[in-house]
Order: sequence, then C-alpha cells, then structure tokens
Amino acid sequence: MKKVLLSMVVTGALVLPLSAQEVKGLNVLMVSADTQTQMMGMVLSTSAIKDHNKIVNITLCGPAGNLALKEFESGSVKRADGQNVNPKSALQGLIKAGAIVQVCPLFLPTAGKDATALLEGVSVAKPPMVAKNLVDPAFKNINF
Repeated sequence: MKKVLLSMVVTGALVLPLSAQEVKGLNVLMVSADTQTQMMGMVLSTSAIKDHNKIVNITLCGPAGNLALKEFESGSVKRADGQNVNPKSALQGLIKAGAIVQVCPLFLPTAGKDATALLEGVSVAKPPMVAKNLVDPAFKNINF
C-alpha cells in the first residue's frame, strides 16, 4: 500500500466552509409541471431575495418552462391563509425583485416558439453560464 503525504501551507488564515452570511444566493433548477412544486420553488426563491438579501438564478426547463411564456396560464394553489396563489405570478414578482430567470435553450425550439413568446425579464440560458453558477461554491443549488 502506498502512503500519500499531504502538506498544507499555513498562511495564517483558516479555510472554512461558507457560512450562511457568505453564501451569495441560490441556483434554482425547475423542471416540474406540478403547481405545488413550482410554487414551493417560488416561495423559497422569494424568501432568499426578500428575507435574506441573496441573489437568485432560476432556470426553467421542460414543463416548467411554460411559466415563462406570455400565453401560459398556470394553475393556482391555496396558501394556509386561504389565499389562492400561482407560480407564474410569483415568477413575475421574482423578476421584479431582481431574480435572473432563464429558460433552458432547448425549451423554445421544442415548444415551436422563439424568444418573443417569453415574459419580459426572461431570457434563454447559455449552458456555460448556468454551469459556472452551478459549480460556484458561493451558491446553493436546489431543484424542483
């Protein structure tokens, strides 16, 4: 059995995992067509922006991409207080709050549409940029 010698250079600074304060934000990958699942993604994203002052990057793929279409009407879910809410309206609120929202590049051609069909504030994702965000340790990744 070979022995491996690991060495470290001590510079006076400790290398520690990112704390909650150092996390820049969330990367949200949403593919689900389920209204409740979509809404939970929107609720958590909204909280990250409004309650924690974090950056939110949302990439919509597959059935979830429909939320980004002007013509699409999403279903509603009932909150605990009895109010009906829907993920498309929540997505529009997130865009206004500063979330970066994109559809995956395969969504529009597969749907037979072009970028003019998208809501204002939604763009087509560039895979190298999405990948860069996903591997950035300053961001947490969540999937819906």
